[in-house]
Amino acid sequence: MSAYQTLEVTREGKVATIWMNRPEVFNAFNEQLIDDLHNAFKALDQDASIRVVVLAGRGKHFSAGADLNWMKRASGYTEAENVADARRFSGMLRAIAELSKPTIARVQGAALGGGTGLTAACDMAVAAVDAAFATSEVKFGIIPAVISPYVLRAIGPRQALRYFQSAERISADRAMAIGLVNEVVPVDQLDAAVSQMVEALLIGAPDAQKAAKDLISAVNGRPIDDAVTDETAQRIAKRRATAEAKDGISAFLEKRQPAWISAP
Repeated sequence: MSAYQTLEVTREGKVATIWMNRPEVFNAFNEQLIDDLHNAFKALDQDASIRVVVLAGRGKHFSAGADLNWMKRASGYTEAENVADARRFSGMLRAIAELSKPTIARVQGAALGGGTGLTAACDMAVAAVDAAFATSEVKFGIIPAVISPYVLRAIGPRQALRYFQSAERISADRAMAIGLVNEVVPVDQLDAAVSQMVEALLIGAPDAQKAAKDLISAVNGRPIDDAVTDETAQRIAKRRATAEAKDGISAFLEKRQPAWISAP
């Protein structure tokens, strides 16, 4: 029996796939799905046997956003209850974004509101050609506040100014053009495209990948000044001294696989 009421977690070698499993409501968010996602990502972050995490949705749709019954309950909350509820959602997205290993969103069908947020919170995303995205919150008199840091990171403020206010549907091809997804493929090639991305990630060194994620967070948006150039020099110097880097360089020169690939 699954440890999660709304998820199915499958494992294949060093890859874990978290399947949102509420297809009857298009994997819409409610309190349980939010808690389950948070707990699943936290558990996999601590699992040293897992190198890559894929987020996917069962059925025809990735995630249609907020469950209307959840939204109706939230509309009756006090301000304090609404803040607590929003913080749970925010904490879940942050757990995804700050995972210490690569994350891939596997997107088909609708990925609306919070579904767009999930896509953006993952490090990378592969979408089927039938995928559709939207920051649709203004249609309900609310704003995409909690998902905004991740969507802004993906598409930038200029595109966000349009889509946060217009709530227009964003096609898969348009999503790739503005940076929300990395690749768009035919529906029947979605799993193959995700697998190809996973294979590329498994070649990289796990600690170096985490350091690369940290590097982007540290450098993004800062001016290229003495502080930044010195910090980047220190970061590469520190990384070169690690056992992982030494093994990687030696493996290349000796024409063998490094330990992180050859290890079971």
